Amino acid sequence: MRYWDSSALLPLVIREGGTDAVLAQLREDPAIVTWWGTRVECVSAVARLERDGLLDAAATRTALARLDAMFAEWTEVPAIDDVRLQATRLLRTHRLRSADALQLAAAIVASDFSAPSLPFITLDTRLADAAHREGFALPLG
Repeated sequence: MRYWDSSALLPLVIREGGTDAVLAQLREDPAIVTWWGTRVECVSAVARLERDGLLDAAATRTALARLDAMFAEWTEVPAIDDVRLQATRLLRTHRLRSADALQLAAAIVASDFSAPSLPFITLDTRLADAAHREGFALPLG
């Protein structure tokens, strides 16, 4: 099992630069754990691409259908106090946006507070840096 943030899941639903790298990770281990807000983050990204004219209606429907299929299979870390407490700490420790702090906090909780036990999959360099400093293995970098 690996923790996946939204930046790594999005290339699984929309072909982009990181798609091949994340597909390789998924083939190695198809078990995905992520934060409960990840689906909303991914829908937001798809909708933004559609609004910006980078995805047409058919591509948007396909991307959202792929996201729904993945959502049905992944394990979610719920919105619990431990996630909020960790996210608050992370915001004071690292240069993170709030959603990224929540992603990393969920990974910490999912790892049972043992970061080395759970690889962290992300394409976001700032989040990767914070995850590395928290002790996570980063298979993509």
